[in-house]
Amino acid sequence: MNVAANIADFCQAIPKVELHCHLLGSVRQSTFEWLAKRAHAEGRLNLSMDEVRSFYVRGEKPVGVLKALRALDAELLRLPSDLHRLTYEYLADAAAHQVRYAEFFWNPTGTARDSGIAYAPALGAICCAIADAQRDHGIIGRLIPAIDREASPSEAAEMLGWVLANRRDEVIGIGMDYREVDRPPQMFTETYLRAKRAGLKTTAHAGEFGMPWHNVDAAVNVLRCDRIDHGYTIVDDAFATSRLRDQCAERGIIFTVVPTNSYYLRTLSPERWAIDHPIRRMPALGLNIHPNTDDPTLHQVTPSKAWQMMVSDFGFSIADLRQFTTNGLQAAWIDDSTRRSWQKAHLAEFDAILMTN
Repeated sequence: MNVAANIADFCQAIPKVELHCHLLGSVRQSTFEWLAKRAHAEGRLNLSMDEVRSFYVRGEKPVGVLKALRALDAELLRLPSDLHRLTYEYLADAAAHQVRYAEFFWNPTGTARDSGIAYAPALGAICCAIADAQRDHGIIGRLIPAIDREASPSEAAEMLGWVLANRRDEVIGIGMDYREVDRPPQMFTETYLRAKRAGLKTTAHAGEFGMPWHNVDAAVNVLRCDRIDHGYTIVDDAFATSRLRDQCAERGIIFTVVPTNSYYLRTLSPERWAIDHPIRRMPALGLNIHPNTDDPTLHQVTPSKAWQMMVSDFGFSIADLRQFTTNGLQAAWIDDSTRRSWQKAHLAEFDAILMTN
């Protein structure tokens, strides 16, 4: 098989880690519809089934996924077993694409406030699903509770309190997600610094929605994040951000990028989006990136497809994919001994697949 001609098969076969995926953005359509039918039968569904199905349509100018994520919390999820199902299905689906290790986000504030499932039983269900998926599919899952940046700083502090009062090995750090507009990272500085003092790793969504590069700067230099999710606007001002890019390189910060990012697919023309997308420029500016799915079922993407897009849409090479493999393992929140072992094994497998093909 010629790799260039069969990049989809190659990307399906290579070992991967996934570091940027939202649990509620990974819900299978069949599961979403099952939850919706249950809610409808119980008289608490404001969505129509047509609206539910529309979440899984990826048009030329895709709508955002926040409405679907909010609907899950507000109307559909009601039991810890629901979270077990979502977690297990996500990890099983990822494992089918040779994802060996996955760190995924979950918003405990929305679950507790809107779904009515307290943190402790929700966490227990998710951790049980992580163990079940590892037993059945060989994938290792780790959880990143994420600050809901549309909520208040006090709610973020409350969420971290839950995390610290219910420590589990599966919970390795905190993140921050949802709408970035008018919600700069520094709003949550106190919670981030408290998390770091408690020994948790940290990441944050920044520079995703076309917000100024200052948001990336704040995530790096105010919150002191270990890695950055998205971070695209770091390329916007070549002079102003050169210092920031140097800092990221010096600290070994990895940017977990998303080829199917909705913002740029909406704002750039179909003819130019892949050419003008910041992802294409980031490595040339000295930034280390790693491709991820973000909201895989709602974006109609798989881990294999995300890696394939890095070649077919953004013009990266097979050698670049090998570097992205290294970047992902470097960014993963694992101990150094495991990192060295996995890097040796993953790169050997990558090279063997390449040689075979």
